[in-house]
Amino acid sequence: MVAMKPRDRPAEATPDLRKYAWLAIVTAVLTVLLKGSAWAITGSVGLLSDAAESMVNLVAAIVALVSLTIAARPADDDHHFGHSKAEYFSAALEGIMIFVAAASIIYLGIDRLLNPRPLGSLGIGLAVSIMAAVLNGIVGRILIKVGTRHRSITLRADGKHLMADVYTSVGVVVGLGLAWLTGWNWLDPVIAILVGVNILVVGYRLMSESASGLMDATLSPEDNARIQAILDAHAEPGRIEFHAVRTRESGARQFMEMHMLVPGDWTVLRGHDAMEDLVEKIVAEFPAMRVTGHLEPVSDPRSYEDMAL
Repeated sequence: MVAMKPRDRPAEATPDLRKYAWLAIVTAVLTVLLKGSAWAITGSVGLLSDAAESMVNLVAAIVALVSLTIAARPADDDHHFGHSKAEYFSAALEGIMIFVAAASIIYLGIDRLLNPRPLGSLGIGLAVSIMAAVLNGIVGRILIKVGTRHRSITLRADGKHLMADVYTSVGVVVGLGLAWLTGWNWLDPVIAILVGVNILVVGYRLMSESASGLMDATLSPEDNARIQAILDAHAEPGRIEFHAVRTRESGARQFMEMHMLVPGDWTVLRGHDAMEDLVEKIVAEFPAMRVTGHLEPVSDPRSYEDMAL
């Protein structure tokens, strides 16, 4: 068995992502204050639902900070593969909180639909809500970009949730704007119910992504295809072959296992050098990848008994 790991990289290649969690926390606090003020001014249950979603953002951002702190810990005697899966628990918890918030919003919307109340000062309330939406949009895009670049499910989840919040706010503003112009106050609770349904969809997607990570799902088809292309470039039918290729992702880290079949008369050194050259190619394409390779003689029938997943 030959175990390989990524070459040492400079510290700046793996930045501390917790500062982005702090950015999400500050943003959530500001948007809760803004949207809470908009609700207090207007009495709109639609704006209340929007504020409730921002409160979920705040709790989720705090959970994200904790999970990123844990995930950044190096491997130790109790966690040989590191702590990066802590990020998936954060995304799962955020999904659960979204479901709870959505249920509460839908309940409030139905109650207001059955027991209508007048709305007041919608112009001011909508202006405040728009300010909050712009702030969420800017920060949401930052979190998604950074989360994608560093393969952080926590930051991507927070960013996607903030962007969903933006779309929610736009829908609320448009709907309440129509209510303001037409006097159709029933639009307010209907908007709240639609917001709740939209939040449920977001929560389901976050839960699915978290479950996929916790279940050691393979890398994306595109990434697996890139890996296979590297293996194909090193293969020589009948002399150098590969099988039992497996990949998985754990937060920002990636793992790969494979069996490399080589001529039986090769020396250990020659097989080791060939494996090293191959791993260097893979790590050059996937800097966060840890590769574990197993050398086997291509002519031994026993080498083909463990091909299945």
